[in-house]
Amino acid sequence: MEGAARNLLGLLDELNIERPAIVGYSMGGRLALYLALRHPERCAGLVLESASPGLENAVEREARRRSDEEKAVRLESDDLASFLYDWYRQPLFSLARHEGLLQKTIEARLRNDPRELARSLRGMGTGNQPSLWEELGVLRVPALAVAGELDERYAEIAARMASLDPRIRSTIVTGVGHNVRLEAPGVYLALLESFLGTT
Repeated sequence: MEGAARNLLGLLDELNIERPAIVGYSMGGRLALYLALRHPERCAGLVLESASPGLENAVEREARRRSDEEKAVRLESDDLASFLYDWYRQPLFSLARHEGLLQKTIEARLRNDPRELARSLRGMGTGNQPSLWEELGVLRVPALAVAGELDERYAEIAARMASLDPRIRSTIVTGVGHNVRLEAPGVYLALLESFLGTT
């Protein structure tokens, strides 16, 4: 996580971007939150779509690391298409409810290198991320936590984050799951534009 944050700061420096609002989805949201907490001077605001501050206890983190390692091994030795179909059958996703969206998403993901996906799970998975829950109270930038109604776990996380810090506002989008921006792009864009207009 720290290495990814340094790389992101390096990219911002190369682009001469001093203090942007950062928008992150899922793992990208975890990275955005980490960056804002560790380098608040480089962040004007956050939009966290289906993102979590991490797992709070060591037992949960270890169980998640084991689960992610199993997935990583499968990515390295199995058919990527079947992995992706199984991945998107998880309860948090509801892409299959939208005609063609599941297939389009899988086709896009098939362009990824499965070995790099495995590395990502091992290095940036929730089990390897430090818990940021206790740090939310010192967040120095405004944030919008967006989650889909059908993704109950992340909807609860978004609401809980908002309850811990007045700078964080949560919005639950009805009728969608983990991929809010794909399932309800118009609603998501309106939320994004409204938030960015205030930062």
